[in-house]
Amino acid sequence: MTVLTRQPEIPFPAMDASVRAPLVLGRHDLHSLTELVSGIVEKRAPRWWWGAIFVTGTLMLGCFVAIGYLFVTGVGVWGENQPVSWAWDITNFVFWIGIGHAGTLISAILFLLRQKWRTSINRSAEAMTLFAVACAGIFPAIHVGRWWRILFMAPIPNSNAIWPNFRSPLLWDMFAVSAYAMVSVLFWYVGMIPDLATLRDRATTKTRQFIYGLLALGWRGSNRHWRHYEMAYLILAGLATPLVLSVHTVVSFDFAVSIIPGWHGTIFPPYFVAGAIFSGFAMVLTLLIPARALLGLQDLITTRHLENMCKVILATGSMVAYAYAMELCMAWYSGNAYELFVFENRASGPYWWAFWTMILCNVVVPQLFWFKKLRTTAWMIFILAILVNVGMWFERFVIIVTSLHRDFLPSSWGYYSPTWVEVLTFAGSIGLFATLFLLFIRFLPMIAMAEVKGVVHTQGPGFGVQDSGFRRRQMTRSPAVQAVVYGAMGEFDSAEALLAAAKAVRAAGYTRFDVNSPYAIHGMDQAMGLGLSKLGWFALVGGVVGALCGMGLQWYANSQAYPLITGAKPYFSWQAFIPITFEVMVLLAAFGAVMGMLWLNGLPRWYHATLKSDRFAKASDDGFFLVIEAADAKFEAIAVRQFLQMIGGREIAVLED
Repeated sequence: MTVLTRQPEIPFPAMDASVRAPLVLGRHDLHSLTELVSGIVEKRAPRWWWGAIFVTGTLMLGCFVAIGYLFVTGVGVWGENQPVSWAWDITNFVFWIGIGHAGTLISAILFLLRQKWRTSINRSAEAMTLFAVACAGIFPAIHVGRWWRILFMAPIPNSNAIWPNFRSPLLWDMFAVSAYAMVSVLFWYVGMIPDLATLRDRATTKTRQFIYGLLALGWRGSNRHWRHYEMAYLILAGLATPLVLSVHTVVSFDFAVSIIPGWHGTIFPPYFVAGAIFSGFAMVLTLLIPARALLGLQDLITTRHLENMCKVILATGSMVAYAYAMELCMAWYSGNAYELFVFENRASGPYWWAFWTMILCNVVVPQLFWFKKLRTTAWMIFILAILVNVGMWFERFVIIVTSLHRDFLPSSWGYYSPTWVEVLTFAGSIGLFATLFLLFIRFLPMIAMAEVKGVVHTQGPGFGVQDSGFRRRQMTRSPAVQAVVYGAMGEFDSAEALLAAAKAVRAAGYTRFDVNSPYAIHGMDQAMGLGLSKLGWFALVGGVVGALCGMGLQWYANSQAYPLITGAKPYFSWQAFIPITFEVMVLLAAFGAVMGMLWLNGLPRWYHATLKSDRFAKASDDGFFLVIEAADAKFEAIAVRQFLQMIGGREIAVLED
């Protein structure tokens, strides 16, 4: 992997303010986009990458050392005590969970809103989500003291013949975060399949070809693949949207359902969600601005992308500021002396420095993005994004620690200070997060090539397709095997030519044919006479099964196997069982959509006749192909070749099965 240089930009004519800047700059065609993104993975790693991963890897090792020391010695090595029994552990958990919200938001909600500017940043943001959730999962697992009993939170029978209390927000939290992590993995991996096929077709070694081929599941860019793939992506986006909003809502219930002054606020759910998006977008900018400069990706991650993310930070930052004011207003209006004391103590008590750091970073700093100069200058955005991340960490610290350190009785007051174990664990989690991100950009495509190519296709003149001479490693057969004709394949110059050819083939009476392209071509389903995908039924069945399983599990556990009364609620308190029912429903619906997509597409499939052709490897780069299968009743090799040439095909080839 080497530092890539920018392509010279195409001079655009003067535009009025209503015309938006293009999402892809420079003289890029489909092949140059493939070269730019794939080159990061294929070429040798630069020196800065080795230096960065040495630093982050050392920090990560420190995290594991601190956790090992904690396991051997006990949680007494932390600074926590009564009354501050939650501190850096839960602060870091909530912080990392919030960081992980931007990835799913960018991929899901912006996709549903048809915001094309997401295409260059969604892959990295999705990966960031997974790494943040991995870091977040560390802290609940180690903060319980007797960490080996964390298994008791799992909904399985155990040696004590007891079940977890499914009415507890802590259990809702575990289900929400686990479901969010698994759905995010599915979303990230499904979106990456077409690009993994590109790396497979470009592989120059057997090892790389095997690994990327295994991960690509036999993807070949068929329109029948794209048809179900796009439906699966749409369903996952629809499922992930309420899920991403529910996760931090459930996290806020850890505090909001308590009776601790400073915690039990009804504004917490929307406030936590807005704060999570706020910090998540700031972290995306913190990662992508250096990567953009070091990897030469200014043409794909443009100033327009940065500015749009700054606008999101401005909007959500204003929501967070409103929530701060509303918390104070409600404390005053309620007339509750204990509640009002908490807020006075935050501003003027021993932790005043943490409170005012939070206000500066989360209220004042985002308002600077009203100025266009600040939201279009990369180095300024980078600094402000870091300050937002700092402020959001202090927000969680202020909420947790300052609400606990002064109890109802002055004799119970205390002051919390972190120990070196807590500091090293948190610093090490940052190292783990950064190490995973560095490995991601080194071995996987950090930009969704197929989606960006679709944007380039719609961007207008000057963005063409060139014959790249793209070649795949020659695949040979034993001469003892008798050749069987699979069909005839022709290559076309553009997506428009391929669409017109598909209409002509259908009009000629052929029924067994397919097209292959590096990105989904809208309108191709109608041209080929294909109906709506039936994938939605798979997701529906999965969701219904998930809802029944989630509710049934809780009914059996807390009203039959281990009857448990909590807060005078009935054994079957279905209202309290809704959060977990919802999470399981979304999880199984997502699995249903992905498994259904693979089944309808006949994937994984490690062999296909088209993959034997050297030229067909362009289908994942910049080539457009149409294949008429020999199984068609009208197929006759010579006539089909002539027909493909007549409708604009070139490089006509007969494929052997």
